[in-house]
Amino acid sequence: MFVLGIDPGLSRCGYGCVEHGRKPRAVAAGVIRTDPQTERPIRLAEMQQEVRALIREFEPQVVAIERVLFQHNVSTAMSVGMASGIIMAEAASAGCVVVEYSPNEVKESVAGWGGADKDEVGAMVQTLLDLPKRLSPADAADAVAVALCHLARVPARSSRAMVGRNGGTRS
Repeated sequence: MFVLGIDPGLSRCGYGCVEHGRKPRAVAAGVIRTDPQTERPIRLAEMQQEVRALIREFEPQVVAIERVLFQHNVSTAMSVGMASGIIMAEAASAGCVVVEYSPNEVKESVAGWGGADKDEVGAMVQTLLDLPKRLSPADAADAVAVALCHLARVPARSSRAMVGRNGGTRS
């Protein structure tokens, strides 16, 4: 099973694909970037194309997205929400199960407590996947952490391994 983890953002959107097996294995990690000087509709279309390409390339059964709960900057929150919507729609259209996890759920699943900082999450991602060095930038490590969170919260040996919290299954 492949899980594509997403740390959404419009300027920087982290992604990480993890394969489930006896031990999770990182397949890919990186960041989709859009130019803040470009109009928002164009940036959203660019994001959509990039996400579509990732889903085609890795064929994940699940797309796990970090949910944005609160932002001090309303404009940033709106942009992240729009990016998340594009990502969810693309994943659902491709037949993927789409699940969302709060930042605290991700940190708790990967680092053991919901108050972990970015350094702790990055270090645990490195440890859990036996990576020679930490993933960089942090957006990529955060996205992999979202994928690992899903694998930790859904019993892998269960016949419902590809079921998200919304109860849907992949078509």
